[in-house]
Amino acid sequence: MFAPLGSTFRSPALRAAFRRAPRPEGWAATLRRALRLMETRHQLGGLDERLLRDIGVSKAEATIEAARAPWDMESRQS
Repeated sequence: MFAPLGSTFRSPALRAAFRRAPRPEGWAATLRRALRLMETRHQLGGLDERLLRDIGVSKAEATIEAARAPWDMESRQS
């Protein structure tokens, strides 16, 4: 019913650029990443003060990180 997106380009240069374009990760990879983030954030929220001090994170920072939504996958630099 639908033609592949790359075949809709008439120009050979556009077709070549489309083939070279980086592909976003698939939905399964995104789901695995979100589930892994949920798990590690939950574990971070359960660490005690001593362990948090060992990794250089305050209890407040750990609580904020643990409360982030699973789809919030962007790295936060402090």
